[in-house]
Amino acid sequence: MRRGIAELPLHGGHVPPWLALRMKRLSKLLLRLLIDEYGTEGLLERLADPIWFQALNNLIGMDWDSSGSTTVTAGILKEVLSEEDFGVRAAGGKGARSRRTPEELRQIGKIYELDVEKYIKTSKLVAKVDTVALQTGYQLYHHVFFVDREGRWAIVQQGMKPDIKMARRYHWFDTNTFTMDPHKGIIGIKMNYALNTISREAKEYQKTLLDVVSEDPRKIEREVETLKAVEEGYRPLVYYKPWDADEIPLLRRYKSLGKLELNRKALEIARELSVSNYDELLLVKGLGPSTLRALSLVLELVYDVHPSWKDPVTHPPDPFKFAYAVGGKDRVPFPIERRTYDELNSFLELLLEKGKRERDLVKQVTRISKRWRFPEEEKRAT
Repeated sequence: MRRGIAELPLHGGHVPPWLALRMKRLSKLLLRLLIDEYGTEGLLERLADPIWFQALNNLIGMDWDSSGSTTVTAGILKEVLSEEDFGVRAAGGKGARSRRTPEELRQIGKIYELDVEKYIKTSKLVAKVDTVALQTGYQLYHHVFFVDREGRWAIVQQGMKPDIKMARRYHWFDTNTFTMDPHKGIIGIKMNYALNTISREAKEYQKTLLDVVSEDPRKIEREVETLKAVEEGYRPLVYYKPWDADEIPLLRRYKSLGKLELNRKALEIARELSVSNYDELLLVKGLGPSTLRALSLVLELVYDVHPSWKDPVTHPPDPFKFAYAVGGKDRVPFPIERRTYDELNSFLELLLEKGKRERDLVKQVTRISKRWRFPEEEKRAT
């Protein structure tokens, strides 16, 4: 862990019931104030902001730097939104709950009278992008879809990398562009490289990939097997292009992300459907990370067309000062102060009863908090 940076290490454990009840109460008050002030669109925009989301997590007393800052905070929000008529609801969650997203979106669609199939497709495509089109070795295990009454949406999902015991969080906000720098933000450790096929630098790559998948899958399979043999030292009599000493490291880079195995059935489906854009290709059933890695290797070494290898992590956030509100679950920067927590909730309840003028006066407190800096020595991993 680099000093002073929240990097979402994987944490086990659970939130004790006494704290979960307070988190839920505070979240309900904060959502009401936010929506009164900025509307449901303003809430969704903030949920799609990695720093704001992390600060909210710290404010309600969750660990300041754990993977639970995603799963617990999103779970609390989903529960509150299901109980209160705020004009926003959430579907999905962690593990098995994420697979119930389509079913839950259908329920929300009935309540808000929305074209639900469009949102189910969006949910699947966003998950495919962060699993297949962008590969850094993280396995997606959390997916929450927020949608408001007008049909605007935000998605927060998280992947884990067990070998380094870290997580990274992906934020999306109501976009029609899913495969060209689509994220509102990504929080986590920035890797040395990532198979990034959704960068603007990969525009030619996406176009060539669609041309390649229109060919006979058996031809692509032969090319993949030849390339894998090259790594083992085999030199074909007629080589596909001049030998390049950088090819072996490139092959090993691909293999470091996982196996190189084509799903011929998926390629046959893509060819039969004559997919016309990258979104459609990603949604083809069976087209997973290993198939895209194999296809990408063919593009690089046979067609000399390249994806981006830049990891699109935006920046590691540092909202640590918000952990001073009521304390942290794991006692950083200090144990949760129940009395302070209850007083904060009571104050916000009173504030909600007041008019806008009184609320504007409270905003002046932000001028003080913006200037305040926490002692660096109190910032430590939980």
